[in-house]
Amino acid sequence: MVDHEGSIVTVMQAMGLSPVVVRRVSRLWGKSAARNGGRTHLLLGHLLDTAAVAGVMWDRYVSVAFRRRLDEVSGGRGKLWFMWVCGIHDCGKACPAFQAMDAAEAAPVLASGLVWGRLATDRRKKWRHDVAGAALLKPRLVAEWGSAESSGWVWPLVAGHHGAFPSVSGLQPPNREVQGSGADWAEVQRAVVDVFTRAVGFEDLADVRPVGALRKAEQLALSGMIVMADWIASDSSVFRGLGDAGLISLAGSRGRAENAWGRLGLRGGWQGLSLPRERLEPLNGRLGVIPRASQRELLERAWSMPAPGLLVVEAPMGEGKTKAALAAAEVLAARFGLDGVFVAMPTQATSDPMYEQVLQWVRSFDPEFESQVALLHGRRRFNVWWRAIWEGKPRPDGDGCGCEHAAEQSVGFGEDDYGAIDEDASYGMQSAEPSADGAPAAGADGPAHWFLGNKRGLLTAFAVGTIDHLLHAATRTRHVMLRFAGLAGKVVIVDEVHAADIYMRQFLVEALRWLGQAGVPVVLLSATLPPAQRQLYVDAYLSGVLGVADVREVVPEPAGYPCVTVACGVRGRAVVETSRQAVPSWRESAPVALTWLPDTDPAGTRVAEAVWESVEDGGVALVVVNQVSRAQGIFEALREKGLGGEVHLLHARLCAAHRADRTAECLRLMGPQAGGERPHRMVVVATQLAEQSFDVDADVLFTDLAPADLLLQRIGRLHRHSGTRRRGVHRVPRVLVTGVEAGRDGVPEVLWASRAIYGMWSLLRAAALVTEAAGPLAAADGQSVPLGEPVAWIIPADVPGLVARAYGDAEVCPVGWGEADAWRQWQDRELKRMGEAGKYLLCRPREWAFPTLEGLHYAGSRAASEEELDAVVRDGESTVEVVIVRRVPGGYRAVDGTWLGVHGEVDDDAVTDRLMGGTLRLPAALTEAARAGLRPLPGWSGRPWLQYLPALVLEQEGATLLGKERVLYDDDLGLVVERR
Repeated sequence: MVDHEGSIVTVMQAMGLSPVVVRRVSRLWGKSAARNGGRTHLLLGHLLDTAAVAGVMWDRYVSVAFRRRLDEVSGGRGKLWFMWVCGIHDCGKACPAFQAMDAAEAAPVLASGLVWGRLATDRRKKWRHDVAGAALLKPRLVAEWGSAESSGWVWPLVAGHHGAFPSVSGLQPPNREVQGSGADWAEVQRAVVDVFTRAVGFEDLADVRPVGALRKAEQLALSGMIVMADWIASDSSVFRGLGDAGLISLAGSRGRAENAWGRLGLRGGWQGLSLPRERLEPLNGRLGVIPRASQRELLERAWSMPAPGLLVVEAPMGEGKTKAALAAAEVLAARFGLDGVFVAMPTQATSDPMYEQVLQWVRSFDPEFESQVALLHGRRRFNVWWRAIWEGKPRPDGDGCGCEHAAEQSVGFGEDDYGAIDEDASYGMQSAEPSADGAPAAGADGPAHWFLGNKRGLLTAFAVGTIDHLLHAATRTRHVMLRFAGLAGKVVIVDEVHAADIYMRQFLVEALRWLGQAGVPVVLLSATLPPAQRQLYVDAYLSGVLGVADVREVVPEPAGYPCVTVACGVRGRAVVETSRQAVPSWRESAPVALTWLPDTDPAGTRVAEAVWESVEDGGVALVVVNQVSRAQGIFEALREKGLGGEVHLLHARLCAAHRADRTAECLRLMGPQAGGERPHRMVVVATQLAEQSFDVDADVLFTDLAPADLLLQRIGRLHRHSGTRRRGVHRVPRVLVTGVEAGRDGVPEVLWASRAIYGMWSLLRAAALVTEAAGPLAAADGQSVPLGEPVAWIIPADVPGLVARAYGDAEVCPVGWGEADAWRQWQDRELKRMGEAGKYLLCRPREWAFPTLEGLHYAGSRAASEEELDAVVRDGESTVEVVIVRRVPGGYRAVDGTWLGVHGEVDDDAVTDRLMGGTLRLPAALTEAARAGLRPLPGWSGRPWLQYLPALVLEQEGATLLGKERVLYDDDLGLVVERR
């Protein structure tokens, strides 16, 4: 066997290659000096660097479960095979189309005797090296591995390493010249593959043949790891170019890879987590909670499930589902060899507190893990813990951040280019940009800022973020494999899963299919999950596990509420179970009195009157409405009644600083730790922001009519915390449902905004269920006349039944309400939305059972940016985020009054922080005008956080014109749009 640790020239000579071939192979370049820090890097050098990075990843990053699978398909040589498949990715650069791209680099190649004819100049006809690599490798794999089947899943990994998987028909070059014509090119291309293969440690290409095949989802994860290895090995700041083949060796590349891994601060997660010594230890030991029955039930299911699978947890609001899910994740990771956790939350606002909870949790394993917890959303800069850890800012508790030495060991991001790097830009391929955060790379003592780069966030060992990041991994977009690779080694937890509407649900279902096939355990959490959705998610996950397009495994009816449903595959068959006996909730069910408050005035004057009456003598009220302007109107009316600082306003059109401050204040005064600080009188007026994962306790709730599950979520903020003192009038939880009134023949008339958001069918059914408890609805100026004795909702016991009825097949509305017509309109709308989502799903249904990634990107998403991709998975109109500044004599000021300078200049990070406190997302109706008229201020040029962020400049009177609208920002009300 050849000593593959020697230089690459030694390897070639030992293989018996002719001096001519050795010389030619030694001239092929992989990274040009012009795009590689002034130093040429030879092709074989980059292939070995990538293989060496893969070797380090195997030892320190790749999960135990995935290492196991690669060992299985490679006949026990998983690490070596992983290094080979990662390194071979760029073999297609050994073709004229690539070698001719840089004249200076091409000269030695031509001088060696390798020549080419006229090459196409039309960019559309360019022959990309990823496809070229698959084209030259595929016939050899078929010939030397003995079958198309064994090679059929490997060549797409090479063809797709720049983010998209072509069809086999795409491997045909437009002409012979681009791929290389004649015996000389064929000989050199063969030599590149053979020399690299021998240098890595295989005897020859036939020796590489796998003994089995990865499943398609596992192939997607592997593809993402290939891209990761390539991007790291392409970082010229840690991999200096080598232009002399005599200096290139696997041993040298290993040393370079080790150095790069350390300098970039890269690391993996648990890397083989030990099983807890006792079954309840993850709860009472690590999380420090006294386990409730529902938490014990989930943990027991995690211990007993026979294979990685899906856990659907349904339990009342405030039950402690998320802590139980983290405990279950520890057990699942230890049992099945997973390396980390991703917690998906419905919104940015709910992600922040969960991030801090996960930080505490991972510290209990190892304090160093806190620097591996990513917060994935666009406003993470405003989370003080994230900034303390990732930017080296002071900690909220005053302790050192642990990053004091990061700057001394840092590797700057300045001109580094990850993704479509070097000459790939000439093919029109979008680069994965360096981190928009502008943070320096960290050394071994700090967080790995490499993970802050575009599309890399999920690659961190532990991550918390919006559900969008999970949904993005189910879209047919470039580099989707990176996102999926980040999920494949983790336990995935999805909180408030009911919040996904029918459009988002298509991507969630698609993600569950792929996660099921990849053997990724998933935990779904909800207090108000309709049975049909439970069935949908179970079927989707099992579809992936079993590898078939359509699965229908009937989910047994749960024995009670709370409950846990388990779905997994054992020896090729599905296993579905639910809680076998009723699991008691931690708190006793109690009646909640529902009353109608008829009102469809967008200003909410009547609502404000009723709120004032309810708290005039004391109490804490929560008002949740479906429209920002309505919330603003109610807030103003309550201030006029003298509530002043006792009334708080929360909605999405507050700038980031104001929204964060008010949310924190509400949690301080109404949260679980309020204790004696709970105010005598307080009102919070909010939009849907307060609907879920908002851990506050109100005495009385005023809510616009919403679908039944969302009404129940809002009710979950009512009498939430045990031990709270309440005045006598507030000892019985009360809900006043408004935003609706009786129209002709008693048919509910609902606010236009509510109809636009939710559709009339779900609102009518919710109104019918409320009517059963509150009596018939009256007109806004009339009085409700009960028919018989109203029946209160018993919460939480009635929750699953109410949700099931709200979304079941049986009619629930009184005759004459037009339920059937409303259902047809709703169904038409939902089917249309499902069809729209289908355009972006990762895999067409009829292709789900295809065994390889070939042709996966048959058509790309139209989304070109992260912001647009958010709109794709949310079915929202595209919106624009701006930062508010005020024009003053001589220059500009931030929203908090901080002086910026004549052109908006920002001198330091502290000023940047205060300025970005004015960040705000504009309503969709203003998007067109904002894109046409708003630009960053001149003084923001070169500032990483600001240079691409449009400024909403308020003139000295406090307002500005945006298109046809007059827009102003009031520190109390937030953004106000005045129609002209």
